[in-house]
Amino acid sequence: MADHAVSDHPVVQAQLDRLASLSPGADVLGLDRITRLLGNIGDPHLSLPPVFHVAGTNGKGSTCAFLRAALQAEGKSIHAYTSPHLVRFNERIRLNDVLVDDERLAAYLERVLDAAGDIGPSFFEATTAAAFLAFAENPADACIIEVGLGGRLDATNVIPAPAVCGIAQLGLDHQAFLGSEIKLIAAEKAGIAKAGVPLVTMNYEPAVAGVIAERAAAAKARWLAMGTAWDAAVYRERLHYRDDQGRVDTPLPRLAGPHQPMNLALALAMLRHQSAVPVGEAALKAAPLWASWPARLQRLGDGPLLEQLIGAGRPVWLDGGHNPAAGGMLGDYFTQERLQGQKLTLLAGMLANKDVEGFLAPLRSAVGAIYSVPVAGHDCHPPQVFAQLAEQWGVSHHEHETIESAVHAISSGPGNAPVLITGSLYLAGEILKRNDQLPD
Repeated sequence: MADHAVSDHPVVQAQLDRLASLSPGADVLGLDRITRLLGNIGDPHLSLPPVFHVAGTNGKGSTCAFLRAALQAEGKSIHAYTSPHLVRFNERIRLNDVLVDDERLAAYLERVLDAAGDIGPSFFEATTAAAFLAFAENPADACIIEVGLGGRLDATNVIPAPAVCGIAQLGLDHQAFLGSEIKLIAAEKAGIAKAGVPLVTMNYEPAVAGVIAERAAAAKARWLAMGTAWDAAVYRERLHYRDDQGRVDTPLPRLAGPHQPMNLALALAMLRHQSAVPVGEAALKAAPLWASWPARLQRLGDGPLLEQLIGAGRPVWLDGGHNPAAGGMLGDYFTQERLQGQKLTLLAGMLANKDVEGFLAPLRSAVGAIYSVPVAGHDCHPPQVFAQLAEQWGVSHHEHETIESAVHAISSGPGNAPVLITGSLYLAGEILKRNDQLPD
């Protein structure tokens, strides 16, 4: 898939320009190109610190954040590879839990691209190779690596023996690549299973669980599903986790949303079912309070873009969700009790390959007005799609060409309704950038 990245640093931008020119014309998933590319740079994926490999449709980024927080609390040094970035390309690669600096980023990208020859790696493949090269050359106690798309044919799946693999929530997304049925998507995600490696998963419906079981068995992985090998529940404002090693109760996550306790539980299960990097109970209890993950039900602060709204006392949330499962989580969060009888003002922009109605339907009863904007630099849904949905819902629709004009119109309008900005991680990145809230 096409990816978009720019940098204020001219040397990094020069490498990003090279990267874009090398990307193959066809979107073809597979491990051949990444394997050849890694071979040309010394196979760094064979020399990584213990790897925590995380797949899933939704929640894998939050799960990675909880893993990072727990390992940090244990005093461990961590590398992390996540995608996409929100504002700066550097966000994808963390060395010892600090965003890679521009000079090192440019150097690693240059080395990878110089070695690419006629391979023609995709954007993500070259980025993955650069991350693995950086991780292999800088000591750390652990690596946290998030799957980019799917699992079986994702570029990160060349890692031969992770310490543990995890699969978060499953749902429909990237159907053009992964299939239009949840069982097909589950099979692709479970493709990260490795022989002898714990495969820790959530609890899925029987048909999906059957697919996961088949994939795990074929790979000779140890499948550890929620509800059998481990379990967790929220009770009296605490998360209560248990497995055959015993029980742990932790504070609820600082990250907002009713889905986050189970993402935390998955991270706890992954940590407790691997032996490469021991983590004590105190660190597990610190993780929910230490973890942060921008643009996931993030309550935004005052800044140059939102000062008119925040200054007037209007709460503004930002969420990069864009598929039906993510919409369901937003619908579960924005209850009438939470909104105290008010209706949300929705500021939305979505890529053309996303299902607008499927994503927003769970929010129908919570929304009082829709303001639509394009996702700059991307093929996105036109305002007519949002206007048609607003007409079906019996709410107003307001079309704007820029984020700034939409925010100004919202702040100038009547009422004091809370605002939710959502529909795209690319849109979320623009919001953070223009409001001076850069991820770090």
